[in-house]
Amino acid sequence: MTHLDTALDTALDTAHAPPRFHALRRFARAFAQRPSGLAGLGILLAFGLLALCAPLFIGDDQLDVVKVDGPLLAAPSGDYLLGTDQAGRSILLMTIWGARSSLAIGIIATLLTVLLGSAIGLLAGHYQGRIGKALMHVTDWFIALPSLPLAISLSAVIGQGSASITIAIAVTSWTGTARLIRAQTLAVEARPFIERAKALGASDAQVMLRHVLPNVAPLILVSSTLTVASAILSQATLTFLGLGDPISVSWGSMLNAALAQGAVSAGDWWWLLPPGVAILIVVLGFTLTGRAVEHVLNPRMVSGS
Repeated sequence: MTHLDTALDTALDTAHAPPRFHALRRFARAFAQRPSGLAGLGILLAFGLLALCAPLFIGDDQLDVVKVDGPLLAAPSGDYLLGTDQAGRSILLMTIWGARSSLAIGIIATLLTVLLGSAIGLLAGHYQGRIGKALMHVTDWFIALPSLPLAISLSAVIGQGSASITIAIAVTSWTGTARLIRAQTLAVEARPFIERAKALGASDAQVMLRHVLPNVAPLILVSSTLTVASAILSQATLTFLGLGDPISVSWGSMLNAALAQGAVSAGDWWWLLPPGVAILIVVLGFTLTGRAVEHVLNPRMVSGS
């Protein structure tokens, strides 16, 4: 086979490839040209891999305060790279295991937030009459409420645990996504192809799901990547305040236990720094990834930067 035949076959394969494949490939190429986005994605992959593989090398006897037999409040050493807590548990293993709870709650809360905010934004943007005004009044009412006290109140009312924290974060974080999607929905529905679709008899559901939603999907993706960072911070804050599962190990619960045991006054820095630094790095990873995705999907931002 000659080089001309090979080139012709490649061109034919490319021509028959679906448009979404071309868009995905263009997105991957543009994203790969942003070092900050690749760094953030690398951070997230590293923490995600550690969280998934943690049960393979961390057993219950290493996290259970009854079964563990390590030295109490030992400073970092060769045996315990990040020291131990008041029960003799390894801070390094607890930090790795805490990624599972913190990332899981942050991601699930973000999914609920994006689903709720996107649905309300689409409905408020499409139905611009009484329904849209009522939805925006509800959104403005939630924006006026302080998010942290509201999340604390919801967690206390629903009950202590990971599920209550996830619901509290979702209920108090959807307003920004709703207003963003509503604004984009209004812009999309002002385009001529929406008028043509309505003239051809498209129903409201078809207009929103087939025509508007694909056009606002990139904005939903950007919003979700940036919302995860704030969700993880909210999860750490609520668990630090003692509203999480008292049995589960998370970064917020580690900081709560360190404060309760007087690690600050005792100078046990190795108990405080690892969970705090882990939160900082993961939030930075999501922020860098989200900003890179935003730059790739928003040409006006790329040209202005």
